[in-house]
Amino acid sequence: MMDRRSFMATLGGLGTLAPVGMAGPAGEKRRVFTLEQYFLKNGSQVQRIHDHIGKAALPALSRYHSGPKIVLEALVAPHQPQLAVILGFESVEELWSVRAKVVADPELAKSYEAWESHPEQPYEHFSTALLEATDYMPELVNDRETRKSSRVFELRVYHSPTWRQLRALHERFAGPEIKIFHRVGVNPILYTSTIIGPNMPNLTYLTPFDDLASREKAWNAFSADPEWARVRKESIDRHGQISSVIQIALYRATAYSPIR
Repeated sequence: MMDRRSFMATLGGLGTLAPVGMAGPAGEKRRVFTLEQYFLKNGSQVQRIHDHIGKAALPALSRYHSGPKIVLEALVAPHQPQLAVILGFESVEELWSVRAKVVADPELAKSYEAWESHPEQPYEHFSTALLEATDYMPELVNDRETRKSSRVFELRVYHSPTWRQLRALHERFAGPEIKIFHRVGVNPILYTSTIIGPNMPNLTYLTPFDDLASREKAWNAFSADPEWARVRKESIDRHGQISSVIQIALYRATAYSPIR
């Protein structure tokens, strides 16, 4: 039944997330984000998930929540076709408050049941994560004006061997690394740590580029930057290899994504 599903399951099949309270050093609540990744197969699944999310799930959520929303379709990823959905909330409490309203939405319930009851299953499988914004993450809002074209978004997940080394990774990002990023044209809009989900501990961040050529140019400049070489060496000398595994996937925003 719809009223028994988790908030994210209502939006498209996500598993249950237990509420988790989080606060900053002075008791300030942190922003949180949900990341859903739907792994599909070619056929009716692709169009059906676009119809459900674009025509029902996002409109329903927008009736109760004005926070940031990003819907992405994979360009280069380990599994394709794939759809990724990122939603932002001011706190876990806000997430669960919105959930209570969304699960009772009759229009969404109707679309969800139609999506699930189709002869072909709605997706092959999905993954989900609850992410906590870092102190240095910028404000993220939906596009105020419609963009002429959808940007390319790069999702990177840096796995650290230990929580101590993850803290060191965040310190490096918050200090010199972001400054180098901005100088060469890498401007992430999302910096988070996974607090419920796979491959913990990790730093997960999302960067938009106008196109694939812009992305390649920016990362080539970053790799060749002498200050980055110095910062990286100092980091390894002090903390060791603080990001042991790096996962990279490229997406393009869908035409109906509130952030394109």
